[in-house]
Amino acid sequence: MQLCGVCETSSLRCPAQTQAFFLGFRSLATITAYAYNRAVEGVKDMAGKANDLFFAPKTVVITGAFSYTGKYTTRLLLDRGYQIRTLTYHPDRENPFGERVKVFRYDFDQPARLTQTLCGASTLVNTYWVRFSHGESTFEKAVQNTRTLIAAAKDAGVKRLLHVSIARPSLDSPLGYYRGKAELEQAVIDSGLSYAILRPTVIFGREDILINNIAWFVRRFPVFGIPGDGSYGIRPLYVEDMAQLIAEAAEEKTNTVRDAVGPETFRFEELVKLIAARVGRSVRLIHLPMPLAYVVTLTTGWAVRDVVLTWEEYKGLVGNLLAPEGPPTGKTRLSQWLAENSEYVGRRYASEVARHYAKPSGSAYSGRRNENSSSGL
Repeated sequence: MQLCGVCETSSLRCPAQTQAFFLGFRSLATITAYAYNRAVEGVKDMAGKANDLFFAPKTVVITGAFSYTGKYTTRLLLDRGYQIRTLTYHPDRENPFGERVKVFRYDFDQPARLTQTLCGASTLVNTYWVRFSHGESTFEKAVQNTRTLIAAAKDAGVKRLLHVSIARPSLDSPLGYYRGKAELEQAVIDSGLSYAILRPTVIFGREDILINNIAWFVRRFPVFGIPGDGSYGIRPLYVEDMAQLIAEAAEEKTNTVRDAVGPETFRFEELVKLIAARVGRSVRLIHLPMPLAYVVTLTTGWAVRDVVLTWEEYKGLVGNLLAPEGPPTGKTRLSQWLAENSEYVGRRYASEVARHYAKPSGSAYSGRRNENSSSGL
């Protein structure tokens, strides 16, 4: 029998011992409850982190989220629950998505900072390119910058790279546009990242340049010059179909290279006739030797202060590079879209120079390319 050290009575009868016992029991119960609550909180915290890891929206970085194709792609990805960051030369330009899209400047000259911008992203959608040389922007510089971007994505832990290329690129092409695109496709494949490469032809929509400007010309002039015989083909793709292809490719896991083409193929002369008919204009088509057609285009470009078509674009068009064979990957027909949008198409001239090189209001102008140019013409 254990005795109390104070009153020398049985510890079971000692009031002090009894009180201490029950106080101790209460303390133990309190400690146990506290430990239990802390454990529950810990489990909840771990569950929350697991939820963030497995179920939180993934982050996609897209170059040129406010550009023509980029805008439609960004809207679609946001609707699918992705968190979006964008890279641009002009972060002070209007952001149509507000706080839903975080804006960062291209830092090609500071790879470490570019890598930091890409950290935490699961996917990079690269639409960056130049349509023609202008100031500091050249095909060679665009290739160099894109290689820097790919390396930064890999260093940042990006898992998937979606690269927008062009139809029929070739390392042996005499055309810098197509040769540069082929070099970058190889860089993407060699990167070791999961990748998808999309090869669009001409992308049409409310904000496009080529289809719109053909309509603008036939609305205002009774004659339209066709380079060569006009028999070369073109397979235009609707901009929302292109955005759909990008969004789907971003969610895939396998490595793919595919053409991005619409369901209709036109001879160029046939395309001009269709556009004229849709906008209700009668126009006379005259066939011109390609050099003469290019001189006419240059003269027109000086008048509208724009680059209407480059010599390389003429060569690519007449060389039938914009009509790859194979099944369509888009479903929207240009013929139907023109019928539904005949009131709008060609009402205003769409200037490449004004769109991409004009000085943004209230910000410094770097003279460099703003967003992407990957639609072929």
